[in-house]
Amino acid sequence: MEPRQVRNASDARRIVQERGLRHVKVGVHDIDGVLRGKYLHVDKFSSALDGGMGFCDVVLGWDSNDQLYDNVTYTGWHTAYPDAAVRILPETCREIATEPGNLLFLAEFADRAEEICPRGVLRRVLERAGKMGYEVKVGFEYEFFVFAETAHSIREKGYRNLKPISPGFFGYSMLRNSVLSDFYRDLLDMCESMDMGIEGLHTETGAGVLEAALRVRDGLQAADAAALFKLYTKVLAQKRDWLATFMAKWSKDWPGCGGHLHMSLWKDGKPVFFDEKEPHRMSKTMRQFVGGQRALMPETLAMVASTVNSYRRLIPGFWAPTASTWGVENRTTSLRVIPGSAKSTRVEYRVAAADANPYLALAAAVGSGLWGIENGIDPGEPVQGNSYALEHPDEMQLPRTLMDAAVRLKASKPARALFGDAFVDHYAATRDWEEREFRKAITDWELDRYMEII
Repeated sequence: MEPRQVRNASDARRIVQERGLRHVKVGVHDIDGVLRGKYLHVDKFSSALDGGMGFCDVVLGWDSNDQLYDNVTYTGWHTAYPDAAVRILPETCREIATEPGNLLFLAEFADRAEEICPRGVLRRVLERAGKMGYEVKVGFEYEFFVFAETAHSIREKGYRNLKPISPGFFGYSMLRNSVLSDFYRDLLDMCESMDMGIEGLHTETGAGVLEAALRVRDGLQAADAAALFKLYTKVLAQKRDWLATFMAKWSKDWPGCGGHLHMSLWKDGKPVFFDEKEPHRMSKTMRQFVGGQRALMPETLAMVASTVNSYRRLIPGFWAPTASTWGVENRTTSLRVIPGSAKSTRVEYRVAAADANPYLALAAAVGSGLWGIENGIDPGEPVQGNSYALEHPDEMQLPRTLMDAAVRLKASKPARALFGDAFVDHYAATRDWEEREFRKAITDWELDRYMEII
């Protein structure tokens, strides 16, 4: 039996038995999109397929550096960090390319923890789309830098003077991808075998930076593939003593890393964004979807620009937007409408960075679009030319810091209606914590600027 054929608990038991496995891997994604998990004995795995299992809820109560939040109510010292209920998802079964023969299964928080589970948040948004008659199709697109460094060497160097796997600006380079073809081939093959196939892979403009466009999938499957792509790209790189990063902006000298989403809605197996008679071939449904995304982007930005570092990327002139704008085939806007055939007409959500949690970024992008349809929101006229050079209304300006974005999210009535009070309160608190942790740090820039002179 192949992993792609697994649909239920019975199938999961069968494939594990056929392979003679003693242990499998099970993981659940936390608030930051980090996969937390363990090896599980097959007997425990079998019982968990039916009755679920407990997973310490600290993974919903700490940050990406395992530091405990001091401002959330769901869990903490006041609850003594009990186990949260988790259900294993048999249909997410995957071959682990870096562990030949072994299998990985994703899980999802259940019961009360489901209210703040990132995958659960996305699933509820997609269920909302389903009730409106829509299917959501998505293609994630990631930029990431790869260094000829290890997890140890970057720390020994203090994250300075890092050596990229290739030098200079050389986008779409046939030279680079030919010289490094063994890594490209390993990455392409790994993604194919792990059901997160790549549609296109090329060098971007920058030293050691690549861009991968994942194949279009249905909503949850696309987010699962995106989250695993980020993890296993890092695994593959580190196994050859390299290091891949999806930081939004690792250096002031190089462009940032986008995590763009290409999406469209379908109904009864047919695309609904295309209307040949309308301007730009945009249907009324598409206009309202884009209108909702544009209107709510300032309020939901914390879900797609989720780290302090995310806001280093959102500056003029570096292929990242600074206001909630839309245009037709315009890469200076937050939302790029791409006209094409009925099947290929889509909107590219360009504001998202590579560091975003794929589940939450997609939930924000789709949820705001559905809100636009429900409320008949028109996006207005598209931006012509360079969006950076234009003046935009204050209400369309994006928050400039993570703290500002968290405040906007917490105050957003549409966000609460779309994602739930429990999630909005918890997530906004985690972003508040993230920025407060950053404010404790004294940067090299401050020392260089102030220590002697001031």
